[in-house]
Order: sequence, then structure tokens, then C-alpha cells
Amino acid sequence: QVQLVESGGGLVQPGGSLRLSCAASGSIFSINVMGWHRQVPGKQRELVAAMYSGGTTEYADSVKGRFTISRDNAKNTVYLQMNSLKPEDTAVYYCRYSRPPFSRDYWGQGTQVTVSS
Repeated sequence: QVQLVESGGGLVQPGGSLRLSCAASGSIFSINVMGWHRQVPGKQRELVAAMYSGGTTEYADSVKGRFTISRDNAKNTVYLQMNSLKPEDTAVYYCRYSRPPFSRDYWGQGTQVTVSS
């Protein structure tokens, strides 16, 4: 089992910044992927950014150039630096962990991000 604990959400004005953190514990495999997804009511959960343990990253087109994912493998922690936030970034952000063969995902409890003036 893997447990994920997220932190860092909150209310921010448009153009502002937030940093999300997600710490993984339990049966962590050295080769894995950790990332962030988000969901708004009535819509499917969507990928925001992901980072493999080897360093490969992927981003949703809507956040490229504004969000940066990073990780500390020694601490099993992934971060999401969100800059130039827009109202449409408002969502519950979920941390995700998976490992080979990537047939199962573990999810955090979610953290609310609200971008509003």
C-alpha cells in the first residue's frame, strides 16, 4: 500500500502563485511516476503534470509555461509550482502515484485550489 499526503492548496488571486506538495509513504518502488491531476464538478479528472523517477515530465497543454513539476526522490515527495494562476485553474488537485506495470494508481485525498479575486 501507498499513502499520499497533499498540502499547499488555498485561495489565490488571478496571476498569483501556489506550491503544492505530496509526500508518499509505504511500499514505494524506486521506479515510479508521481503527478498531479485536477477535477472540477461535472468533469472528468484530468492530468496536470507528471514526473517519472528518471526525470521525464509531461504537462497538460493548458499549464505549459506556467506550472512546473519537480520531485525529491529521497523524500518520495513531488511538488507542483503553479504560477500565473487563472480562474480556470480552480479545481481539486489530486496527487497520483503509480509503479510498473502501471496497472494501479494510488491517489491522495485532494486539495482545493481556488483562483478568484
